[in-house]
Amino acid sequence: MQKCDDPVVLDQWYAVCAEDELVDGVVNTRLLGAELCCGREPGGKPVVTADGSPVPVRQRYGFVWTTLGTPARDVFDIEESREPDRRYVPCGWITLRTSPGRVVENFLDMAHFPFVHTGILGGDANTEVAKYQAEIRHDVDEVWATNCRFFQPQVSAATEGAYAQLTYRVPAPYMVMLYRVSPVDPSRRDAIALFIQPIAEDLCRAQPVMYLVDPDSEHTDLLHFEQIIFLQDRIIVENQRPLLLPLEPREEIPTRADSSSVTYRRWLKSKGLRWGALPFTQVHPSKEGSR
Repeated sequence: MQKCDDPVVLDQWYAVCAEDELVDGVVNTRLLGAELCCGREPGGKPVVTADGSPVPVRQRYGFVWTTLGTPARDVFDIEESREPDRRYVPCGWITLRTSPGRVVENFLDMAHFPFVHTGILGGDANTEVAKYQAEIRHDVDEVWATNCRFFQPQVSAATEGAYAQLTYRVPAPYMVMLYRVSPVDPSRRDAIALFIQPIAEDLCRAQPVMYLVDPDSEHTDLLHFEQIIFLQDRIIVENQRPLLLPLEPREEIPTRADSSSVTYRRWLKSKGLRWGALPFTQVHPSKEGSR
């Protein structure tokens, strides 16, 4: 497996295993083409090696994080993780045969709700994506999409249909978050993070982690609700072509609903990201044949 040589991707923190996965021993996995071994020192502190060499470690949000480069900042902050009354729901790793950028884009995309998550996050009667704002926040070097609004037949595991008020955040190239006005308490927002572990350019695994304002739902119901959504997404994402994310605007034609995706790609391109993205000079065979 080819190793990553792109500093934009190397100089990031990635969640590579849940802390409770280390209770019974070590976890062997891969990150950016390197072989990882996650374990614990005799005192209990997590330790990670990449191809046999120790790498930096952080413990955040119930996960062990590491990097193969030299990040300019720490693991991104989730303020909601410090609120003691929230439900913490890690939803389990799911492997996807696609690039991590495609996974981020799918998470940002509201237009697919009625067609992929019919009866849950969307339906035939409400297919339009209302205008929203997408921007690069240069002061924090993140992508945000705000004032997003979409009718969802089942906003959460235990609620009926309503217009969901959504905000999206991309705090790192291969991490993404959703903030949703809580159907239980409209003065607060649920926070749903998607931790993506890039294994190869066209292979990754991801885990949704939820911090919810929901005192009543059964944990199993919350878990199953999110797993159903993500498994529906998996079918769509793995069938997108090309698997690598195109950053050249001419490669794919966006619509108004794709504002967050366009902004995300522009952000990645401005960073000079190469790993997991379609090379700018590549010409698809189908296009060559049409000339």
